[in-house]
Amino acid sequence: QSQLVESGGGLVQSGGSLRLACVVSGLPLEFYAIGWFRQAPGKEREKVSCLSSSGDSTTYDDSVKGRFTISRDDAKNTVYLQMNNLKPADTAVYSCEAAANYYCSGFNYGVDYWGKGTLVTVSS
Repeated sequence: QSQLVESGGGLVQSGGSLRLACVVSGLPLEFYAIGWFRQAPGKEREKVSCLSSSGDSTTYDDSVKGRFTISRDDAKNTVYLQMNNLKPADTAVYSCEAAANYYCSGFNYGVDYWGKGTLVTVSS
């Protein structure tokens, strides 16, 4: 059974750091682009970052460029999102999602699997 499970969320002060982890089971990562999405209360869901299936290509939303880094550990089937210099505007539920596509543009056509999410709260 395919499953994505996130962890690492929590409460942090503005300027702090968190590392989110997404453990992927039942899916061959070499065939799936993995993205981190977030949704804040009253706001639309947005794609924060994405890693291509090869692991060679990454994308970042302008709001997190220079602060967030996406990476993958193939031995652990885990995709990470390192978040530095966090701001209150980063407060949201973060979820990892998989698209059956080699490229991050594959998310334009839909999502195939997703996790339940982990809450990140940044206090001012």
